[in-house]
Amino acid sequence: MTETKLRSADPELEHQVRRGLPSLVLAALGVVYGDIGTSPLYAFREALHATGGSGAHHANVLGILSLIVWALTIVVTLKYVTFVLKADNRGEGGTLSLMTLAREGLAGRPKWVLVLGVIGASLFLGDAIITPAISVLSAVEGIEVVAPALSDWVVPITLTIIAALFFVQRFGTSGVASVFGPVTALWFVVLGLSGAIHIFDDPSVLGAINPVHAFRYVANNIGSAIAVLGAVFLAVTGAEALYVDLGHFGRRPIVVAWFSLVFPSLLLNYFGQGAFVLANPQMAEHPFFSMHPEWARIPMVCLATAATVIASQAVISGAYSLVRQAMHLNLLPRLRILHTSETQSGQIFMPQVNNLLFMFVAALVLFFQNSSGLSAAYGIAVTGEMFITSILLFIVMRRIWSWKLAAALAVIVPMSLIDAGFLAANIAKFADGGWVPVAVASTMALVMQTWTAGRRLFAARTKADEIPLAVIIDNLARKKPLTVPGTAMFLTSDIEGAPTALLHSLKHYKVLHEQNIILSVVTATTPFVPDDEKIFLESFNRHFSRLVITFGYMETPNIPRALVLARKLGLKFDIMSTSFFLSRRTILPSKKGGMPFWQDRLFIWLAQNASNATDYFGLPSGRVVELGLQTTI
Repeated sequence: MTETKLRSADPELEHQVRRGLPSLVLAALGVVYGDIGTSPLYAFREALHATGGSGAHHANVLGILSLIVWALTIVVTLKYVTFVLKADNRGEGGTLSLMTLAREGLAGRPKWVLVLGVIGASLFLGDAIITPAISVLSAVEGIEVVAPALSDWVVPITLTIIAALFFVQRFGTSGVASVFGPVTALWFVVLGLSGAIHIFDDPSVLGAINPVHAFRYVANNIGSAIAVLGAVFLAVTGAEALYVDLGHFGRRPIVVAWFSLVFPSLLLNYFGQGAFVLANPQMAEHPFFSMHPEWARIPMVCLATAATVIASQAVISGAYSLVRQAMHLNLLPRLRILHTSETQSGQIFMPQVNNLLFMFVAALVLFFQNSSGLSAAYGIAVTGEMFITSILLFIVMRRIWSWKLAAALAVIVPMSLIDAGFLAANIAKFADGGWVPVAVASTMALVMQTWTAGRRLFAARTKADEIPLAVIIDNLARKKPLTVPGTAMFLTSDIEGAPTALLHSLKHYKVLHEQNIILSVVTATTPFVPDDEKIFLESFNRHFSRLVITFGYMETPNIPRALVLARKLGLKFDIMSTSFFLSRRTILPSKKGGMPFWQDRLFIWLAQNASNATDYFGLPSGRVVELGLQTTI
C-alpha cells in the first residue's frame, strides 16, 4: 500500500489579484460601506422622533449627536476596525469564519461555539431581508419632501426598484460593481459637504464631541432613553460588513477608507443635520432631505436611491457568500450555485436564496409601508450578531492570540456592555416589528439544527449497513469478478467504508472496472486549501485506490478541476472512459427516529430540494451513474 500527497509551488489562493491601494479603497467603499453610509437617511431622524415629542431643543440634539458620535467611535472604530478585523481566518472574515477560528482554539471543538456561529449566521440573514427594504424605502421617501402629492407612489416605486435589483442578480454584479465605488465615494463626499455647510447654522453642535452630553441626556430622559438608544443604533448598522467583506479587500483598504472618507463624512453629516434642526425645528420630520436647497433635492433623491441600491446589493451578495459557507460546513443542504464571473470566484448567484430574499423584502415593504415602521424591525438581528462576535472574539484573544485574561477582559467587557445595552434597547421594539428578524433568524437556526442533526442520524444509519472497504477488497482479490476496461469513481462521504454504490454495482452488474477509485470530498475548517494540500491518494492494489480531495469552505468544490491535480501523482485515467457512481437515497421517516416526526419531515424536504451531487461537484452529466436505495431515519 502506497500513499502520495501532492506538492506544488502555487497556492490556490493569493488573497486577491494584486491591485493598487487606491483602487482597493474605492472598491471597498461600494461594497463594505454601502449600508452604514445610508444610515444618515433615517438614524438621526428616528432618534429625534423617539424623544417622545419633547422637540428638537438644544439638549436633545446635543445628547443624540453625542450618542451617535460615540457609537460610531466605539462600535465601529474601536471594536471592528481596531480588533475584529485582525481576527481573520487565513484572510477571511464573517461570523462563520470567526466561529471556525474560535473552535480551532478550544480543545475538543465544543458544540456551544458552533451553536453561537449558527445563531450569528441566522441573525445576519435576518438582517439581510431588512436592509434592502429600509434603505430603498428611506431614499424613495425623499419624494415626500420634493413633491408631497406623490406620497402614495413611494411604496410602488420602492417595490419596482427592489424587484429590478433582485432580477438583475442572475446577470452578475461584475459590470455594476465597477460603478459601485465611484458612486459611493460621491455619496460620501456629498454627505460631508452638505453636513459641513449646515454646521454653520448652529456651530454649538460640535460640542456633542464631549461624551458628557450623552450621559447627561440618558440620565435626564430615562423614560425615552431606551427608544432613543434603539434609534441611535441605526447609525452603526452595517458595521458587521467591515468584517464580512474582509476576504474581498484585506484589512488595510477597509481601514484607510474608514478613516480617510467614511468616518469624517458621517460625522459632518450628522452634525449638519443637528445644526439644521436647531435652526429650523419645523423641518425635523425629514431633516436629511429638507436641509438641501430645492434645486438639489431631486438629485439627492436620485443619488440616495443609487446609494441604497448599492447598500442592498452588498447585503444580498453577503447573504449568498454566507449561505455558501454554511453549505460547505454542512450546516445547510446543497443549493444551486451559478458563477457569474469567469475570473472572480466570489461572484455567485443562488436562485433559491434570491427568490426567498425577494419575497421577504417585498412583504416587509408592503407590511410596514414606511421606513419609520421598518426601523423598529431593524436592530435586533445586528445587535445580536455583534454581541456574539464579542464572545467569539474573546475566545480568539485568549486561545489564538494568547492574550492574558486581564487584557482580554479589559477590551471585551466594555464593548460587550455597549452591545448588551443596544441589544436591550432594540428588544424593547420587539412588539413593534423587532419580531421580524427574530422570526427569520429562529427559522434559519431551526433549519440548520435540523439539517446537522438529520445528517448525523443519516450517517449513523448508513454506516450501520456498510461493510469495511478492506473486507470488500480482500473478498474481490480471492474471488475476482469479470473485469471491464475503464475507470470507475465511487463517491462516498465515509472514507473508511465501502461505498454503497460499489456494493450495488457489483450486485446488479456483477462486473468490476479495471481501475476503481473510492473518491471522498472533505471540507476543511480553513477558507481555502492550497493545491499542495488538496489531494491525498492511497493505492491498495492495481485495481483499487482511495482519493481524498479537500476544499476550503469558501471554495467551489469542482471535482474535474481537482482531478487535474491528481494526474501529477501518477493517477492515470481518461475522463471520457471514466464513470462516476453515486448513491441516490430516498429517505423515509421513522416513528422511532432520533428526531420528532415533524423534524424528520423537514429534513426529508430539505434533502429533496438540495442540489444534486452532479451539479454541485461539477461532474460531467453524461458520465454519471446513479443507483437508488431507501434509508429510514
